Amino acid sequence: MKSSSKNNYSGKRGNNYKGNSSSNFFSKNKNSSKRNNRTFINSAKDKSNYNLIESDKNKSDISSYKARKPTTRSNVKVSNKPSDTYQEQFNKRNFDDWIWGKHSVFEALISERAINRIWCTSEIFSSEKFYILLKDLKSKGVLIEEVSWNRLSQLTFGASHQGIALQLAFSKTISLEKLIDSSKKNSRNPIILALDGITDPHNVGAIIRSAEAFDCKGIIIPQRRSAGLTGTVAKVAAGALEHLQVSRVVNLNRALEELKKNGFLVIGLSGDSQFSISSFNENSPLVVIVGAEDKGISMLTQKKCDFLLKIPLKGKTSSLNASVAAAISLFYLTSK
Repeated sequence: MKSSSKNNYSGKRGNNYKGNSSSNFFSKNKNSSKRNNRTFINSAKDKSNYNLIESDKNKSDISSYKARKPTTRSNVKVSNKPSDTYQEQFNKRNFDDWIWGKHSVFEALISERAINRIWCTSEIFSSEKFYILLKDLKSKGVLIEEVSWNRLSQLTFGASHQGIALQLAFSKTISLEKLIDSSKKNSRNPIILALDGITDPHNVGAIIRSAEAFDCKGIIIPQRRSAGLTGTVAKVAAGALEHLQVSRVVNLNRALEELKKNGFLVIGLSGDSQFSISSFNENSPLVVIVGAEDKGISMLTQKKCDFLLKIPLKGKTSSLNASVAAAISLFYLTSK
């Protein structure tokens, strides 16, 4: 019984494998072994390629590492200064014409020195010691700005300013009334230049030089949106500022109205005008307004003009530098 059961079991098992011939079985095994061999070969190739890539990468890394200088104490520069950038900015800023500190500024104000601009905190402006002096200077055209303590520290690069600082002007300015009176005394048809929005000190200096060369009787500079009579302006003017009167006004348009009341014709230089300055033949005291190169004369100021004139240009250049335009227009107006 035991033996027969074994036979049955073995027969049953043999029947299961009967359908799969030995040739099929071995062919399958051969195919699988071939696949395994191919996989092994491919993986070996990939591995060798990977090793080659890695070795090349390592070589490049090593060469780049050799090219790099190691950071050691010997090649690191250590500055003992608190801030090199701060010192460079401080040196670039010219403080020769600046005064700060309550006592120093107060002495400069009462000595009636020529002042271009004043920065102060609201506490200083409203104080009993400075209020009357600052208010009087503001009415004369000196630009006074109320700023915060931190802003003033930025402007003076951390100096002990005590809430007030000023920038001296190269020369004193006069009132508009004095400029009108003196211009009419010295000439029958005087010409005065007025600047509108010219903030570049080099342009202002060049305009002053041209104005003096063509015998203008004065320059009008608005309090805001204009460069003051700084050392740079004086240097570019090359001595002309010593022989030309300058009036700094709080409001340019109100100044033009005052000039009109005193018989002056107001001329504005504009590239958009249809009338050429070469054909202008009016014999009268004149005020010539020169605007900034990029913006020109403001629309509000243009409305105050009696004439808007352009300089005839023949080339492809559409505009001129403000100082060049001023010089050319003065040449046309004074050569009549």
